[in-house]
Amino acid sequence: MKARREGFRGNKSTLPGKPCATCGRWMSWRRAWARNWEQVRHCSDACRHRRGGPSRA
Repeated sequence: MKARREGFRGNKSTLPGKPCATCGRWMSWRRAWARNWEQVRHCSDACRHRRGGPSRA
C-alpha cells in the first residue's frame, strides 16, 4: 500500500477553489490542474467553448 501525503485526507473543503469564468460554478482544485492552476479559468470544455474562444476553422 502506498503512503499518502499528509496534506490531503479526503476532505475537499481544505483544497483551493475558484469560480468558473463562464458559468460561475465553483471549481475545486484537481491533481490534473496542479501545474497550471493559476491559468485554469473554466470548469469544463463546454464552458470554454461557450465563452467564445478561438474559432476552429
